Amino acid sequence: MNVHVPQSGKRLLLSPISMAILALVAGTNVVHAEEAQVATAAAAPAAEQAAPAEAGKITEVFVTATKRTTSLQKTPVAVTALNSAALDDNHVQTIQDVVNLVPGFSATGQGDHGVITMTLRGIGNDSAKTEYADPEVASFVDGIYSPRPEGATALLFDLEAIEVLRGPQGTLWGRNSTVGAVNMQTVKPEIGSNAGNFEVGYGNYTRIGARGAFNIPLSNTMAMRVSVVHEQHDGYVDYQAPVIPSLAAQQAAAAPGIADWNAKHPNNPVTFKPINENSYIRNGQKYNAQDQSAVRLSFLWQPSADLKWNISYEHYVDRGTPNMNLLQQQRPGQEFWSALIDTAPNVNRDSNSVRSRVDYQINNDVALAYIAGYSRFNGSSTFDQDGGANPATSFTTVGAPGNAGYQANNTVWSKYKNYSHELEIMSTGKRDVDWLLGLYYANEDNGIRFDIPIMNGTEIGTVSWQGSFIQPKETVDSKAAFGQATWNVNDQWHLTGGFRYTSDKRENIGGTGNGWSNYDVPQVPVSPSMNPLVPGGNNGFTTYSFNSGSYSDSKLTGLARVTYDIDKNNMVFASVSTGYKSGGLQDGGRPYGSETLTNYEIGSKSTFLGGKVRMNNSAYYSKFKGFQFSAPITNPDGTRGLATNNAEGATVWGLETEIAAKITPEDRVQLTAAYTNAKLKHLIGGSNDYNLPACPIVGISTCLDVTGNTMPHSPKFSAQLQYQHSFALADGTLIPRISTHYETASWLSVFNLGEPDRQKAYNRTDLGLRYDANSKWYFDAFVRNVEDGKIKTSAMNANGPWQAQYLPPRTFGINVGRSF
Repeated sequence: MNVHVPQSGKRLLLSPISMAILALVAGTNVVHAEEAQVATAAAAPAAEQAAPAEAGKITEVFVTATKRTTSLQKTPVAVTALNSAALDDNHVQTIQDVVNLVPGFSATGQGDHGVITMTLRGIGNDSAKTEYADPEVASFVDGIYSPRPEGATALLFDLEAIEVLRGPQGTLWGRNSTVGAVNMQTVKPEIGSNAGNFEVGYGNYTRIGARGAFNIPLSNTMAMRVSVVHEQHDGYVDYQAPVIPSLAAQQAAAAPGIADWNAKHPNNPVTFKPINENSYIRNGQKYNAQDQSAVRLSFLWQPSADLKWNISYEHYVDRGTPNMNLLQQQRPGQEFWSALIDTAPNVNRDSNSVRSRVDYQINNDVALAYIAGYSRFNGSSTFDQDGGANPATSFTTVGAPGNAGYQANNTVWSKYKNYSHELEIMSTGKRDVDWLLGLYYANEDNGIRFDIPIMNGTEIGTVSWQGSFIQPKETVDSKAAFGQATWNVNDQWHLTGGFRYTSDKRENIGGTGNGWSNYDVPQVPVSPSMNPLVPGGNNGFTTYSFNSGSYSDSKLTGLARVTYDIDKNNMVFASVSTGYKSGGLQDGGRPYGSETLTNYEIGSKSTFLGGKVRMNNSAYYSKFKGFQFSAPITNPDGTRGLATNNAEGATVWGLETEIAAKITPEDRVQLTAAYTNAKLKHLIGGSNDYNLPACPIVGISTCLDVTGNTMPHSPKFSAQLQYQHSFALADGTLIPRISTHYETASWLSVFNLGEPDRQKAYNRTDLGLRYDANSKWYFDAFVRNVEDGKIKTSAMNANGPWQAQYLPPRTFGINVGRSF
């Protein structure tokens, strides 16, 4: 696996993790898994490396999609498997880097929380942060559900493989995998091995990266592995210089507002103040910067051939910055990648995770597995929500009347603790009936304080509205029993049935929504030093929402599948499966209902020309009931909160194909393509992120009937084409490669509000050139987003002008590594 070393400008590898990286880099190096290497997502006890592929043939890949290690081409599931070589070749560092490699997959970043949300087959939830709602696409690391996208989920490093399972995985995988699951397999220690690797890299935006891993044999039954990574680059978004109106112009603009305020609030009159130029941020760390580090210690104890215990500890640190909302049409004279910023960016996140798996071969026929995980996360952040959309005309006014000029979204603190236990017992060996039974329990304990100060004009203006949302304790208890069996009728016919019964309980204990209601106290933005729960004095807050409540839900989900092996190189399958995502509680303690899905699918997997061509296809039709739509809203009384409503449902159908071919022993081509049709059924949706008309429904301020609209992030057609050629040189191999992604236009919200609310059709190309020396070192140069396209991932017009978040601009760099 590779080692990339990022940087965020001036602070070069100063954290303890960063220093550990330097120490490791001094005596380690990076293994670049060659194309002929197997992607064995080793999880089941039977997982073994495949033999090297013959020249001219595509390597056989093994996956754990069925909780057993099976050949990809023999697994009747729509799954994309990316081995370590594929991850390295495509410079995969985050989930957003994976999406182009998987048909029907997309991922979007959310600026204020720094959370990446995933959409698969046209279904996702942009508000699926743990304290709000659960995702439709579940994330797993070594088979353990990861409710927070941190650590290995956020900064992909030292991975053996990534498997993306498409379609509901409600039987074997369970938790919130309504439309799919992403399972990341870390590299495990090896007994008796002293292998290691490292990589260092440099790129534009002062990108510096370092990765390393080292396997240490401890005895003839024990081994450990140390993996480290640090990635950093400067922010993409430059700071704009404010254009300050003349003092006379400021006084003229402020006069009507001051007079109106003083008439309404005689006990708290305001006087004119000149705009403070120092309120605008001009230097320091920029938005869209990366500064992330992680270390993983993995241990293997294998006292006998029948017993194996893998356990790992992972520490992750994020000191980067959020992604900024940029004006889609920049103001004259300003660079596109820039913004007028009055809230300095900050991210401070730490997570610690322990993952454990014990495998025991009871006898020749039965094996036992116990999988457990624990994770703890703490974080805070500050974010400029308004993005400078409305420049101030005075300390308390902006050029677009009716819009506030200053809004920050501040996570004062957040904490998440979760743990899970899973017990599996399964048959092994070749038999007439393959079976697996399991029990599962998971617990989450979450808390957050999230402040939103909104001021008229500037930070020193009067309060427009501000709130503090405090959820001190939000818990989830999830229990499940599951089983799956396959009857191998004969060598050709296989019948599979499975079930999962899930019981969920959610509680919100002491949660409150607090809004500014006293305008006869000093008008200052809410800050961490304020306690909104203590009335009186200079505190203008009143608690308007009490969120305590309890919600319980349960569901039986299932799978029925028939598989027919035409011959050893071709198979077809058909399945009916169901998925489920629990309902929960929203602001005010009001419940929302569960979400269910029924999916009908047919597929084929084929290998042609003696192993030179591999083709996997699937066609599916999905019916949703109770699709959960979450969004921030304003209530008719002016208070705000996050609301989750159940749409009547949604209908999604599509086609997917994956083709890999070795045209010659030196030439490889790979194509993935997807056609998706995703339509909402009845839903009246509201959101503060968009200017919507007044709502005819009592209790909702603004809304829009989105019935029949196309789901966001679901282009009708998307395709990825990759090609690489290997040149044999005297002392090594030179491999140029090109990868190009095309997709048709797609909406960015359920509201389908015209061109600003969608990403037009685009093509994006990545280039790479790698030299592998026979002495085990390599050099890799790359250019990503060659076209320097401006590709939107989200949009909003709550501040008047349309804004959006974007994928990174053109980036380029080099990596140098060595294995030993």
